[in-house]
Amino acid sequence: MGLVKLIGTDASFPCARIIWALKLKGVEYEFIEEDLLNKKSPLLLKTNPVHKKVPVLIHGTNPIAESLVILEYIDEVWKTCPLLPIDPYDRSVARFWAKFVDDKCVPSVWEAARLEGEKKEAAIVSAKQALQLVEKQIEGKRLFGGEQIGYLDIVMGWMCLWLGAMEEAGGMKLLDSDEFPSLNEWIDNFTNVPTIHESLPPKQNVVNYFQFGLNYMRSLAAANPQN
Repeated sequence: MGLVKLIGTDASFPCARIIWALKLKGVEYEFIEEDLLNKKSPLLLKTNPVHKKVPVLIHGTNPIAESLVILEYIDEVWKTCPLLPIDPYDRSVARFWAKFVDDKCVPSVWEAARLEGEKKEAAIVSAKQALQLVEKQIEGKRLFGGEQIGYLDIVMGWMCLWLGAMEEAGGMKLLDSDEFPSLNEWIDNFTNVPTIHESLPPKQNVVNYFQFGLNYMRSLAAANPQN
């Protein structure tokens, strides 16, 4: 079916999604580390000229970009251990919440980490409101995919490490166990799966990654206070 390569970095949760999916399906692949703190590689610019970001999956000679798109591609090409539900309606629901997470939850958490003072407090409230909607979706369930890890578990997987790293880098607490008991229980269930646990990068690497990003954005804001 062609050689499989993944351009990414271990500190990126969109890249982790692809690693988890490939490993769950038993697909062998070559990992090509991209140094995002320096100049982007010619390979990345060639395979993802539009967004110029990781992850990029290369299957044979075909590059596929954007983590949600890559996940669906993997699920369609390698049929073992299906990720998306079989039922069309259930598939549409999974896609809806995946898009909600990437369009609403992740940006709101990052904004809460980035801001300071009163603006930060307001952003924390907004982030928690988004996370509460996800909390309701996992209530009474072991995993989003049922008894086995599915597409939505992989998409939500950023909460098991990267959300905590954002909290630490941003000096805040969002996912309190009293406010989000179901999500915290899901995190334990998800990370206890060997394929997931063994593929997690060191937390400090992720904290440093986010801290670098926060420092950079804050320096830009300080240089352009009108923005």
